[in-house]
Amino acid sequence: MILIRLAKIATIAALAAYAFIVAYDNVVDYGSNYEFVKHVLSMDTTFPGNALTHRAIVNENVWRAAYALIIAIEGLTAVLLVLATFALLKRLKAPAEVFNRVKVWAVVGLTVGFGLWFFGFMVVAGEYFAMWQSKVWNAQEAAFRITTVILGVLVFVSLPDGDLA
Repeated sequence: MILIRLAKIATIAALAAYAFIVAYDNVVDYGSNYEFVKHVLSMDTTFPGNALTHRAIVNENVWRAAYALIIAIEGLTAVLLVLATFALLKRLKAPAEVFNRVKVWAVVGLTVGFGLWFFGFMVVAGEYFAMWQSKVWNAQEAAFRITTVILGVLVFVSLPDGDLA
């Protein structure tokens, strides 16, 4: 059904827009989220006496490199999802085999986004750097929210499409 194909394309396009805006905002308003990265990596707002603070990174060059990597992955996610959107739109009325095969761009883009928001923010920042202990510099709820959306779209998009009637 063409409506299902359009719905899949729309969800991919919406996540492309989200990733683009996040990356754009991080470039234009660099200082705001740089502070976030700095505090998470330095672990300066975790519980007092935290036994994990030996993991803290207090090198400004590492903070900047980590932030640049985050922005690059956000941008890469956006680019891959934009490519997926246009590739699928171009093949909207194509046979199912062709349409399903082109979904690879969406799967790659969604997986990259999942890697950033789940692995980067929940595993590395949240657990390794104990971001969950911070009352101020804690983005676990936001990361969980976007990870859940990405996974939902990934499942939806991955469902095979049949030929159009």
